[in-house]
Amino acid sequence: MTRIRPSLRGLAFCMALVVPLLATARELPRTSPERVDLSSQRLDMITETLKADVAANKIPGAVLLVARRGKVAYFESVGKLDAATPAPMTKDAIFRIYSMSKPITTVAAMMLVEDGKLKLDDPISLYLPEFAKMTVGVEKPDASGTPSLDIVPARRAITVQDLMRHTSGITYGFFGPGLVKKAYNDANLNAGDPDNHEFSQRIAKLPLAYQPGTTWDYSYSTDILGRVVEVVSGKSLFAFEKERLLDPLGMDDTSFYVTDAARQNRLAEPLANDRNFGVGADISNPRIARKLESGGGGMVSTAADYAQFLQMLLNGGTLDGKRYLGPRTLRLMTSDHANAGAGVVPGPLYLPGAGYGFGLGFAVRRSTGEAAYPSEAGEYYWGGAGGTYMWVDPKSEMFVIFMMQSPKHRTHYRSLIRNMVYAAVLK
Repeated sequence: MTRIRPSLRGLAFCMALVVPLLATARELPRTSPERVDLSSQRLDMITETLKADVAANKIPGAVLLVARRGKVAYFESVGKLDAATPAPMTKDAIFRIYSMSKPITTVAAMMLVEDGKLKLDDPISLYLPEFAKMTVGVEKPDASGTPSLDIVPARRAITVQDLMRHTSGITYGFFGPGLVKKAYNDANLNAGDPDNHEFSQRIAKLPLAYQPGTTWDYSYSTDILGRVVEVVSGKSLFAFEKERLLDPLGMDDTSFYVTDAARQNRLAEPLANDRNFGVGADISNPRIARKLESGGGGMVSTAADYAQFLQMLLNGGTLDGKRYLGPRTLRLMTSDHANAGAGVVPGPLYLPGAGYGFGLGFAVRRSTGEAAYPSEAGEYYWGGAGGTYMWVDPKSEMFVIFMMQSPKHRTHYRSLIRNMVYAAVLK
């Protein structure tokens, strides 16, 4: 009988430990739809609808994951990773999640709040001195009636809470008209290769679109929040998130860039005629690493990875026996912070939509009525400009993740998937 030398015996022992770990990658347990009161027939209708849309060349492919009562009840992929290649869409496909990065960044910041290193009512200038003396751009007509920008002082400081709920007065240049938004576009904020520090300084040089705390306006606020996380933690945003959130949750495919070839082969791509989602904003190429780690829109992820994150939220901050946030913190995050009682009015492009307020990192449903699709008050959601979408329904003990890369059709599928998923809920 062949004897294993000591060194090889040690290697064999290590492999015996590693192989089972690889074979049991971190995923939620599976179940059949009917065991959690979902209709498999109705869920299959979603897959057939998506397949028909792939065949009609509306989208290249998609992944849908539905989880209820702590288990994945439906997990399907359709179409192709990239319509230009024969590679099929896979359940472990990696997607640019864009603004679905925002909940991850906000959770990371709330972990620092719980650590006692950050407070929601802190002026962000405590950590980012470039925001100490902000101004606001107010449009006024000149003598000829042409709008001009009058610069006035900000009436109060931007707070951490403002960053989390998009009431900072910071804006995006590629959503809607206005002279402040034009100034954002003209500033060419991503020129060169800025890191989070430089990007924050560039934003701080621009006027705010609104007085802090007064108006919900979608913005670079979460990118600035990511910089606050860096300053408070003393680490890069990704390093902090990886240590405290991503690695413990087993979110191995969630990052800002995809530089290794093996993972690049799993990147989903949009159709060639569907790569633009704003003024001068084409879909990004995460294969090329840059210095910027955009907490507001720079991450990539998979459906299974994001499911770990959402199940932790749905559980009130815990997963697999580890606590990430306290239940009261989660209740605070998923309460409405952007309403008349808080002194906040919706801006002209109010993305949460009818029936929704905004919490800390998510849109939060205020009432069971008003919105044009089914769910109950307390549900919260967000999506990404590239076509990804998620929502969490605590009363139904359910969350849904829809992954595709189609900027053009993203709003259509948000309503479609919601309507069809809720049609599958039996009780």
